[in-house]
Amino acid sequence: MSPSKPRVPDGARAPASDPRSPSTQLRQHPERGRHDRATIDAILDAGLVCHVGIAVDGQPLVIPMGYARDGDRLLLHGATTSRLIEALASGAACCLTVTHLDGLVLARSPLHHSMNYRSVMVQGRCHELTDPAEKQAALERIVEQLVPGRGAEVRASTPTEVAATRVVALPLGAASAKLRSGPPIDAARDIDPSLWAGVLPITLAVGNPIPA
Repeated sequence: MSPSKPRVPDGARAPASDPRSPSTQLRQHPERGRHDRATIDAILDAGLVCHVGIAVDGQPLVIPMGYARDGDRLLLHGATTSRLIEALASGAACCLTVTHLDGLVLARSPLHHSMNYRSVMVQGRCHELTDPAEKQAALERIVEQLVPGRGAEVRASTPTEVAATRVVALPLGAASAKLRSGPPIDAARDIDPSLWAGVLPITLAVGNPIPA
């Protein structure tokens, strides 16, 4: 089966960040930028994997992670031995991105080839959740991001499991979205009916379940 792609609504919620802020202002194709929370939330809620960029011991790292949105923040988790989680929990500056690839845009010239996509970038500093009950709720929320309703089907994490896991929260105060959709934009001189151009849609598909 193929999960339907949620529509990105034009909501009227307060913006997640000031679009005039240097940290969230788009410089390349600013017309593709969105700062309203409805758009940002829809893109985040449709995702499963984020990429977290951070400097650890002076070395830049970009690491894929599972995540969940919990209101005005994103939740991340990892083992207590994780260097990334240690750096995030200490309040180091980080940058998190989520991207959905919706199509390959094939134009009639190399320059105008592109992709249709929905993406969000969040910048900020995480804080660690230390209360066991709050950590438990956060871990359940992360499971719900993967498969809605799954949390009610499985047992709760044990106190030992919760203690062995660190959970951090990243506020959505400095977030921006960037989107592209539609056909290629060819220059008039490149229009050639004999050469195919258009969009190859890409959809994330879930296969048949494999029992364990």
